[in-house]
Amino acid sequence: MAIIITARNWTAQFEWNAHRRAAEQAGLAVPIIEAIANRKTPTGMQPDEAIVYNFSTELLETRKVSDPTFKAAVDRFGEKGVVDLIGVMGYYQMVSMLLNVDRYPLANGVQPELK
Repeated sequence: MAIIITARNWTAQFEWNAHRRAAEQAGLAVPIIEAIANRKTPTGMQPDEAIVYNFSTELLETRKVSDPTFKAAVDRFGEKGVVDLIGVMGYYQMVSMLLNVDRYPLANGVQPELK
């Protein structure tokens, strides 16, 4: 989920295309994926999903997280889990930048999903 939120933030079409399918295969509901694609707050998230969504979007949008958002993430995932979440997001921001600068193409016949 954090990867597709990051891909959406950067409108990284290739990254989105690869990881939205992985997110769906991992059990993330399609309406949640579609809401993220449309820059809408998903409804019907599980508690873990809501924590990741809130943390990730707040970090990407404000470049920091509030104390309550941080506490919710640490309470659920632990400090190591929060560091891992930030690490994944940071890595995929770099990947997004590289793919966007390179204009890395989607596979033949695949249409961009992000507007």
